[in-house]
Amino acid sequence: MLPPLSATVKPAALILSPEPPYPLHGGGPQRTASLLNYLARHYTVDLILFRQPGAPDPALALPPGLVRSTRILKLPYHRNDVASRVIRNSFRMMRGTPPLVDRFSGFENFLDQELSQARYQIGIVEHFWCAPYAAVLNEICDRLVLDLHNIESALHASCAAAEPWITAVGHRRFGPATLHLERKWLPRYWRIFTTSHADADRVHSISPASLVTVYPNSIPWVPRPQREPSHSLAFSGNWRYHPNQSAFRYFRDSIWPLLRDRFPSLRWRIIGKNPEGVEPFVRGDSRIELVGPVADAVAELARSEVVVAPLISGSGTRVKIIEAWAAGRAVVATTIAAEGLSTAPGQNFLLADSAVDFAHQIARLLEDPVLRSRIADGGRRNFEAEYTWEAAWRVLGTTVLPSQL
Repeated sequence: MLPPLSATVKPAALILSPEPPYPLHGGGPQRTASLLNYLARHYTVDLILFRQPGAPDPALALPPGLVRSTRILKLPYHRNDVASRVIRNSFRMMRGTPPLVDRFSGFENFLDQELSQARYQIGIVEHFWCAPYAAVLNEICDRLVLDLHNIESALHASCAAAEPWITAVGHRRFGPATLHLERKWLPRYWRIFTTSHADADRVHSISPASLVTVYPNSIPWVPRPQREPSHSLAFSGNWRYHPNQSAFRYFRDSIWPLLRDRFPSLRWRIIGKNPEGVEPFVRGDSRIELVGPVADAVAELARSEVVVAPLISGSGTRVKIIEAWAAGRAVVATTIAAEGLSTAPGQNFLLADSAVDFAHQIARLLEDPVLRSRIADGGRRNFEAEYTWEAAWRVLGTTVLPSQL
């Protein structure tokens, strides 16, 4: 059982997250870790995490002393081959149950028993996938926050418009099902966190009475890497995430061919976890380098002259752009990729929404070191001013400081 509140001096807080916050690899963990580190400054924090079969114990990656206790919810084994995923998602489509909501469900009784003697001043649920646990957590938390990394119904809608037709069918089915669940569960939370004002507006359209705070995505402050980049482009992401896969296909088919012939020595570097999601599509091109997961995304991005974010679907805001700004590298992005960030086209990134224009903007940066340096410097200034953890934490002083509870 979790220790009672009387055993602590500081007030108690609870975080439930389907993704472990450490290691700091990817946008989801980065966001959860920022909230965890903020709460640990003011609260005694208990953490509930899910563990995928075969994955290392996520508690072992946590910095020492950050939390009081960690409870691990072990997910059932699922085969990950294509046929098994198709069968699972077909049943989910028939039931109208979104895949990730289904994957992380079923632990209500366990939580009810484990937390029966606990009391928390604040609780935070990460991702909408776990929103239904409000039914249990509202009983033990004075105030319960839902942190929305994306607006899932909007994410399904945008993927339905960008994905191949077979995948799009699933998104068109799961989008309305997710919207139904959002209308049910968003009002059950004291406050909703979103990554951007655009997503805050989407929440208000779904749940008009919800209190919404825009808590920006951020990463820890890091010094600007001091290294000479190679003649290459970098694109980072989780390569099992549908918007990243769509963006990869778009760049490979429509943008990369325009650059490959124009710059004979240019390389394209693919960075991030789950590289098997795109590995079949890089075969046969020796100038596409599949880097895979790395310990330090900022340092890895700094190895390239230009970072690209050619997204054509998605929701939330892009940590990949924040990491590129931190790396001091010039960014070219689509409107969707830049949505929600404090961007200024021509100052801290270059905007391009067609394949021809995207290739043109990249070429400008590759051929003009002065422009490339100016855009990179603007991005680094933007990172330091608005997208470090300390900058993001300023928002939380109006919502979850201990003195207000």
